[in-house]
Amino acid sequence: MVMHAHAYPDIEIPTPSQIAAVALNNQPDENGEQSMVLSMGPQHPSTHGVLRLAVELNGENVVQLAPDVGFLHTGIEKTIETKTYTKSIVLTDRMDYLAPMSNNMVYVAAIEKLMQQDVPERAQTLRVLLLELTRINSHLVWLGTHALDLAAMSVFFYAMREREYILDIFEMLTGARMMTSYFRVGGLAWDIPADFIPTVEDFLTHFLPKVDEYEDLLTNNLLWKQRTKGVGVVNAADAIALGLSGANLRASGVDWDLRKTMPYSGYETYQFDVPVGQAGDIYDRYRCRVQEMRESVKIARQAIERVKQMHGQPYVTENRKVAPPPKSEITYSMESLIHHFKLWTEGFRPPRGSAYAAIESPRGEIGCYVVSDGTPKPWRVHFRAPSFINLQALPHIAKGKLMADLVALIASIDPVLGEVDR
Repeated sequence: MVMHAHAYPDIEIPTPSQIAAVALNNQPDENGEQSMVLSMGPQHPSTHGVLRLAVELNGENVVQLAPDVGFLHTGIEKTIETKTYTKSIVLTDRMDYLAPMSNNMVYVAAIEKLMQQDVPERAQTLRVLLLELTRINSHLVWLGTHALDLAAMSVFFYAMREREYILDIFEMLTGARMMTSYFRVGGLAWDIPADFIPTVEDFLTHFLPKVDEYEDLLTNNLLWKQRTKGVGVVNAADAIALGLSGANLRASGVDWDLRKTMPYSGYETYQFDVPVGQAGDIYDRYRCRVQEMRESVKIARQAIERVKQMHGQPYVTENRKVAPPPKSEITYSMESLIHHFKLWTEGFRPPRGSAYAAIESPRGEIGCYVVSDGTPKPWRVHFRAPSFINLQALPHIAKGKLMADLVALIASIDPVLGEVDR
């Protein structure tokens, strides 16, 4: 398969069947050397999910490889098409299970765009706060497992320690630690509890010095730099041709972050920087993501100050044809009771048409394309999964590298296989 991009180089990506053909027809060359085909995964712990890699090796060097995906296929997109728009939100959590609120956000954003539905400012601000907590949560898992893959075990424990704090916050807010399903079309599922903001403030104060600790252990560590600097280099042209996004793209020197270039939820009103690398190697991808955690703290603090000034403002649209009325209103309003009944038995009906929305998830540009036929269930839903697209860079950056480098390369891409297969 050849990936084409206008004015950018053609990059050939082998398929698993091509690698299998090498195994079947493998013969020694004129020097008597013979390559070996190795199946890495899908049960291998360092493939960061149920991923199989068909790898052709010459000694310890990777000749070529092909990702073999689909072992975690859940049929989420087709299942969504059998449910109402609101009932489908719970399925989006289970794609990128490290960033469930990002999945919620892009799905409801596409529907809101289709329906031209406004969202209250307080709900938009809370969304930004939760999206940045989600980004930190996801990056902590990436950092801990990436470090563990390269034998830095202490960092894994420290990163999980801080992540538990975030999961406690999610549990306080939604009752769930991972599959939160908190966003709704037009706003949020319910209001934040009274102790939510003070708890988040405590976490942000506690967390920022911890990022310095992570860097103290890794950034100038000689072994870490030897394993990551100059390894897995992707230049800017190749990164664009491969369709990379997120830190994988920015580490190659391309300043592209949808929060800045195509802002949503009011991101254009927040002050923050977009970390951009130069070398496009594992080390720069690491530095970009670590710095992103600091920037997320900066954004979250701005959002908290805004939420404090919006006390009493709505957390969801007051359009009763989209969001159910409060229970207190149902007790005296027959119209509200009818809205409640219709929304939970049938669901709302967007107009016929289609819409695409995209946001900056922890892994890059996640997009959602929704097609409506005017019924309460979507006719078609498709997600642009950044993990799926970023993963195609692996054969390109692994070619000629050591087998030992392959583990570090996978971790630096930061794929989530639930999102790849969905």
